[in-house]
Amino acid sequence: MGEPNRALAAVRAEVAKAVKGQEPAVFGILAALLVRGHVILEGVPGVAKTLMVKALGQALAMEFRRIQFTPDLMPSDVTGSMVYEARNASFRFRAGPIFANLVLADEINRTPPKTQAALLEAMEERQVSVEGEAHPLPSPFLVVATQNPVEFEGTYPLPEAQLDRFLLKLRVGYPGPDSEREVLRMHHQGRDPHDLAALGVHPVAGAVDLEAAAKEVIGLTVADELIDYIWQLADQTRRSPSLALGVSPRGAAMLLTASKAWAYLSGRGFVTPDDGKALVKPAWRHRVLLRPEVEMEGATTDAVLDGVLQRVPVPK
Repeated sequence: MGEPNRALAAVRAEVAKAVKGQEPAVFGILAALLVRGHVILEGVPGVAKTLMVKALGQALAMEFRRIQFTPDLMPSDVTGSMVYEARNASFRFRAGPIFANLVLADEINRTPPKTQAALLEAMEERQVSVEGEAHPLPSPFLVVATQNPVEFEGTYPLPEAQLDRFLLKLRVGYPGPDSEREVLRMHHQGRDPHDLAALGVHPVAGAVDLEAAAKEVIGLTVADELIDYIWQLADQTRRSPSLALGVSPRGAAMLLTASKAWAYLSGRGFVTPDDGKALVKPAWRHRVLLRPEVEMEGATTDAVLDGVLQRVPVPK
């Protein structure tokens, strides 16, 4: 494991001081950072989604911003706008909260499509255009959007084409028994989960380490058998009678990209079929669409993807 990867292992250790029992989600967010992806975190309130991203920003010495999405949020509230300055009788651009390294888009499905689109355009272009002038976003730049899986009233679900902008959709569940007991002990001892310094979370890496690690990820070995395995998995989703929309070629490429980052963070210089298999659901659960009649019967995208994984033999 090279020096950049050791730095990222130290980052995970720092985040674990504040966030208990959510290591897979932290791993997934870091993987997305390495390959310039974005992430959706889906989980009920109170499972440390905000704290996770905030602690990651602290450990990486990066600027963190949280945007609470609401029905009355305007696109300019996210991206910024031109403001008039009377003292010199001119307009200047006032940057919105999206101008940060790590942006938490909290409850993205609570804001109307126009504001969602402004955020997603910035994610795709990595810049904001106002009055014909482009304003580049910082680098590195990661958007982590959160969704509550049990609340649907008053929400605006993201269309499939916009969901495709996200590399991974990670499910954040309840921590295990031991981790939750540890959380309770922390509260009993009076520790404030929002006071990261008091919890001992310190910067241990930065943009230079991420950039170096990202270059190493590109050079990972990928066997032809793995490429064929990913293609077969994608092809099976297109043939599935349960799905109205299978995985696109871009979705297949995103699985390969995420698998390389996952393998790198696991300390390997090559990608295994198990890396791809582990990421099929996070990389594709938001890229496939169930047929309405199948959904009415209680099926889920994860269950259908499990079926796809069972039908495609894993290369030796």
